[in-house]
Amino acid sequence: MTVVSNDPIWWHAIYTNRTSSCFIVAASVGVIYDSALTFAREIELVWRQRWSLMTVLYLSLRYIGIVYAVISILVNLPTFPMTDTVSYIMIFAQSWIDVVVLATLHVIVIVRLHAMYQRSRKMLIFLVIIFLVVNIFGATCMATTLKHVSVEEVILSGTYQCTSELEVNDILPGAIYMILVIIWEILALCLAGWIAVKHFRDLPRFGHSKGSIIGDCFRVLMTSHVVYFASFAHASFLAVSCFYVGAFLSPTISAVPISLGGQIYTGVFHIFLLVQFFVLGPRLILSVRENHAHGVANFDAATGITSIMFQERVHVTTSSSV
Repeated sequence: MTVVSNDPIWWHAIYTNRTSSCFIVAASVGVIYDSALTFAREIELVWRQRWSLMTVLYLSLRYIGIVYAVISILVNLPTFPMTDTVSYIMIFAQSWIDVVVLATLHVIVIVRLHAMYQRSRKMLIFLVIIFLVVNIFGATCMATTLKHVSVEEVILSGTYQCTSELEVNDILPGAIYMILVIIWEILALCLAGWIAVKHFRDLPRFGHSKGSIIGDCFRVLMTSHVVYFASFAHASFLAVSCFYVGAFLSPTISAVPISLGGQIYTGVFHIFLLVQFFVLGPRLILSVRENHAHGVANFDAATGITSIMFQERVHVTTSSSV
């Protein structure tokens, strides 16, 4: 049921809610802009190559990200009216996209680590077990939480607000899921760092040419992973802060409005979340393919690192323009 009110008591809530909405809309527009910027590279390095699991994962992240960004813009624009049903569908879609995208990123990390550990079966089993534990628990938490979330459209002094409220005041499952995801990301970073250091120590025995190519490959892998983890760390810190100030389900309007600081935390959290999911996530794949394309002339000297390239045969035009 749509709630309509022109009571001045809501003016502060409207202002603070609009603050976080500006952050979220800006981040969403940034995701769409990034997709446009990288489209030419995407055509060359993804669409024109042989399809594989990594191709599907990349395209899933990239284009689900555009859908997610559009939904975020519509939900947070104070001038866009929606019914309660449409509001619920959008919040429902966003919530499940969060779970699916996070699982997709975990699969990408597993494939990278599996390649870095020379396709070790034991490492793959270890990573898959942790992956299943974290993501099955996360999906269960999301399904349970959405059963107790009420969504409605409110019109306050001529502005439209899509509000969500958790009917059951139990954030423990969500907190546990967040801790599990943090443990997973730290573990993945440590595993990647350990094997990278090990390979860097072994570079001299490969010779200058081959060692240089292997070193470049691992530098690309570690650089993209460290930047990705840094974004995740910032998002995690802000998520914990949002839990603390009670602003995690945002945007919300209540009788006791969330402070301006809480809404700013929420807005900045969504910026880092969108960057991690839909900008740095696809680059975990694109950076490796790009590095491989640049080094394809020396590929015959680097047959020992084909596993790092995710076992893909990347075709690059060999005309004089390359």
